[in-house]
Amino acid sequence: MLGVSGRLDVMDLPVDLTTLSPGQLGALAAQLAVQLADREREVGEKERELQYRQTRIDQLTHELSVIKRQQFGKRSEQLNTEQMSLLDEAVDTDLAAIEAELEQLQPDTPERKSRQQRARRAPLPAHLPRTDIHHDPDTTTCHCGCELERISEDMSEKLDYTPGVFTVERHIRGKWVCRQCETLTQEPVPAHIIDKGIPTAALLAWVLVSKFADHLPLYRLERICARAGLAIPQSTLGD
Repeated sequence: MLGVSGRLDVMDLPVDLTTLSPGQLGALAAQLAVQLADREREVGEKERELQYRQTRIDQLTHELSVIKRQQFGKRSEQLNTEQMSLLDEAVDTDLAAIEAELEQLQPDTPERKSRQQRARRAPLPAHLPRTDIHHDPDTTTCHCGCELERISEDMSEKLDYTPGVFTVERHIRGKWVCRQCETLTQEPVPAHIIDKGIPTAALLAWVLVSKFADHLPLYRLERICARAGLAIPQSTLGD
């Protein structure tokens, strides 16, 4: 009952509304209100999408003009090597952000859901050395006086780095239970810089020092990780 402009389409309405009962009129009014709200929501989403695309177009246009100045401008206007390296990284970051935004704008189809399920975090390579760090309670005696019994454990892996060597820290938190009072005891998850992330403080320090102190571009850090068998893309290093 809504036309292209968002107004009610009188062609779909009954010829004589007086022939409708009060219940039918109420149902018709409710239906028209729902359709009008849906139309307004669609218009708002399209306006936000157009505004986002225009912002991206302006940003990419500016970067393209800078690249043209570097390639065709006078020597005094050209950028040096460090400036071009920063520009290349900015372009790569923008392209990754655009792809992520476009992916979010796509409707939830079965194919998209299957791709999201396949994009789950891959396990850390098995050939990396492991260091087990146990987190157990200070005492295995329950508050009721009985001895706690270890029944199972939770294990999470964090990617660590020492100069030239990648290692894996395995944080094992044992579960202890009292058979007498059925009390479960387990140490809390230790705090990390990135919540639920796999990098340790040493790995983050290496990335920051390499990027900002040693001036290594992200694509070189990506190659260093690849030589150790780790697939860490530039977008992850930048985040």
